[in-house]
Amino acid sequence: MSAATGPLAGLRIIEMAGLGPAPFAAMMLSDMGAEVIRVQPLKGGGDIPLMNTRFDVLARGRRYMAIDLKAEGAAAVMLDMIARADGLIEGFRPGVMERLGLGPEPALARNPALVFGRMTGWGQDGPLAARAGHDIDYIALSGVLGAMGPRDGPPVVPLNLVGDFGGGGMLLAFGMMCGLWHARASGQGQVVDAAMTEGSALLAAMLWGFRAGGAWDGARGANLLDGGAPFYGTYECADGGFMAVGAIERRFFSEFCARMGIDPVPPQDDPMLWPDQRAAIARRFAAHPRAHWEAVFADTDACVAPVLDWDEAPAHPHNAARGAFIAPEGVVQPGPAPRFSATPAPIPTPPATAGAQTRVILADWGIAAAVVDDLAARGVIAEGADAGAGG
Repeated sequence: MSAATGPLAGLRIIEMAGLGPAPFAAMMLSDMGAEVIRVQPLKGGGDIPLMNTRFDVLARGRRYMAIDLKAEGAAAVMLDMIARADGLIEGFRPGVMERLGLGPEPALARNPALVFGRMTGWGQDGPLAARAGHDIDYIALSGVLGAMGPRDGPPVVPLNLVGDFGGGGMLLAFGMMCGLWHARASGQGQVVDAAMTEGSALLAAMLWGFRAGGAWDGARGANLLDGGAPFYGTYECADGGFMAVGAIERRFFSEFCARMGIDPVPPQDDPMLWPDQRAAIARRFAAHPRAHWEAVFADTDACVAPVLDWDEAPAHPHNAARGAFIAPEGVVQPGPAPRFSATPAPIPTPPATAGAQTRVILADWGIAAAVVDDLAARGVIAEGADAGAGG
């Protein structure tokens, strides 16, 4: 392999391949230069959409090995790799890694400085720990989902960004870095228990403060940041496009009103007036297409932006100027973030074929050739074209 670049160059992480949040955390670490080895069961993929294809964006930037983790000798080989790693990430239900012989106890016995990252929805313990679930269930239990949506309608599903990725993958990536910092200073590893229920609740910390202080109504769609305020929401234009308005501060709201032709500037702090204000603003936006309003607000501090779709966002002049999106092998996707002045992140490589590099990875991580030959002869590891469910 070529020398890695980025602020995390030199870190070695083992990722047990799975769904959503754990791969996202591994992608974040890999994007920043860590060497992340993705470990998949020998026959993997199943009903996971686009896994092991060039469209599996969450798998970018990593080498990929495939091994039958239940076969004789597999756990010993994995523990040999764990002994050489800085961290491990897994997103299985509680108990799965233990049944494979790869839980925290044997892993930390082999490598006392290891940071063992565990990603689940409910956490490693508690009444729901063993129960299945998905993003929507976790954010429902944390109280976050109940706060999203219109006042006169049901809660609105916010994609799977709040639980899986914000409250899950990012939380785990942050937890891994905290653990790695401590391990570097002390030589002591530990388990990082990242739960999406707790992570999504944490994302709402400011709103919990608002609620405690009496500044947040319990009803949906009645508050400053949930679409209740007319100066913080979206409006449909004459052509079916939308504009997003975030004119919270008085000076920005005054500029917004001036550009909209609203005079005098109405008060902002009386929720009783908000419905009528919203209706009046909606009528004005509905009179012209989105392009008209983009031109009106193009050079202002009114905090107004067009609501772009998947095709428009990468092409927007600001995003294009900053290179916010990349397209390896023609697959458009967000580039690594944030930016670093002294240690810029490398451009991620496309997802690798599952298992095709297994033998090379094992050799690079110090596994004896005789052991690798034995695993291959017994069909425990994938090699080349025989590797997993490629695409």
